[in-house]
Amino acid sequence: MPGTATAPAPGRTAKDGQQAGGRSVTIAVALCIVTILLAVLDSNIVSSATVPIVRDLDPVHGVDRIPWLIAAYQLAATAALPLYGKLCDTLGSKKVFIGALATFLTGSALCGMAQSMGELVAARAFQGIGGGGLMSVTMVVLRQLGAAGPKEGEGSQTKGDRKGSIGGIIAGAGMALGPWLGGALADHAGWRWIFYVNLPVGIAVLIGAVFVVKLPARTARHRIDFLGAGLAAAFSTALLLVTEWGGEDYAWTSPVIVGLAVAAVVALGLFLWRQATAAEPILPLSLFRLRLMRYGFAVQGLVGVAMMGSIVYVMIYLQVVRGVAATSAGLFLVPMAIGMTVVGLVSGRLVAAGWSQKTFVVSGTVFASAALALLTTLDTDTGLWTVRGALLLMGIGFGQLIGQLIELVQDTAPPAQLGVATTGVRFFQTLGTALGASLFGAVLTRVYAAKGPGGTTSDIGRLTGVAHDRALDAFVSSTDVVFACATGAMLLALILAIRLPGTRTRA
Repeated sequence: MPGTATAPAPGRTAKDGQQAGGRSVTIAVALCIVTILLAVLDSNIVSSATVPIVRDLDPVHGVDRIPWLIAAYQLAATAALPLYGKLCDTLGSKKVFIGALATFLTGSALCGMAQSMGELVAARAFQGIGGGGLMSVTMVVLRQLGAAGPKEGEGSQTKGDRKGSIGGIIAGAGMALGPWLGGALADHAGWRWIFYVNLPVGIAVLIGAVFVVKLPARTARHRIDFLGAGLAAAFSTALLLVTEWGGEDYAWTSPVIVGLAVAAVVALGLFLWRQATAAEPILPLSLFRLRLMRYGFAVQGLVGVAMMGSIVYVMIYLQVVRGVAATSAGLFLVPMAIGMTVVGLVSGRLVAAGWSQKTFVVSGTVFASAALALLTTLDTDTGLWTVRGALLLMGIGFGQLIGQLIELVQDTAPPAQLGVATTGVRFFQTLGTALGASLFGAVLTRVYAAKGPGGTTSDIGRLTGVAHDRALDAFVSSTDVVFACATGAMLLALILAIRLPGTRTRA
């Protein structure tokens, strides 16, 4: 049983047992890293493959549905996150991890077989249910692996932090490399392989998780607040539909949009009431009494808004305005990945040496804000090295944020609520990502409609002469407004980051 010492088996020394246990933990951590890569890559892998997908499934109206294709995954992931956290604290994170991975792989197969944009969006939503769980539950598993197997002379807290930092860095690199991988597969193997490639890797991870990952079993019985989880899903769904449909498919004052807005407010109110009165809430409101938790959730949400919007619309700008192929457009994110990885490793080591995590959160928001501000200056003939430089700055900024915020929340959360705290911070990030994709899509469409030669962004490729030039100018102006909105989100994150506690102790 967990916590009970046992004698080594005959013929084996205690040192042999420790080495075997260390190898098992190392393999388990490797499986978690691969899982994080799968989840993060699929959250944005379609961003640079949208043109081939649209050309194949819906060449007439497909571009206008790109925001839905991207948001469907994030919306489903967001809606399921609160339930995943409670399931981890109730059933144990290993069982939930395996279930989320199986769901993700099923969704990947369905995406690859889609025959229309509608089918692909639906399959992406199903895949997102599993993918959202993978990212958050895997961070819980990494934390528990660190606590379960500290090295001799090393505290579990330090080792757990190191694993969490590695997970955050891998997640950040995956966010940057996803569009490149998606573009490469779309150009050389067909866009369906951006989903099929998950199957052999995911199945190998699934088998390894069953036999290698060893975590303490849950013995206490807990209730699961399914009503609270349903209300959280209803709120996030209604809110996203407002941002997706408002001003485009329906007028902001139309009965549909007003009804959805009212539904979102009612669902949020009912969710808060349920969390205040439920015996075992899905997202305990007591967590928000901790100052670091409040500001950490908010900053993570704003990072989600800015990061997804910046990656997606840089890729669209390069392909639509500059005529860069999908694979080549993805390579522009290599500087961002390098910046995130290097600065993430450095900041992780400095935090382990005693530096305040707040320092890197504040610095990260400053660098990311500067990068996004630079992107607002893009024009039809901006030097491509300017784009690369902005993305490198962005990587330096986000590399200091990814992982550190999750670790801050995990450090602050009560041990019995590690699952709900981890998925809580992921809930705010994924909600921010989904909202960012939808809001920025709406902004792009509205600004282009006001400045363009008529029609929609889907018509740009068919225009010629003066109309084509005017359309490109309008499209660039629209993306500049998108980047300005993202800059505003990061500046707000900076204000909140400054108010974070400056130590790693509880607020």
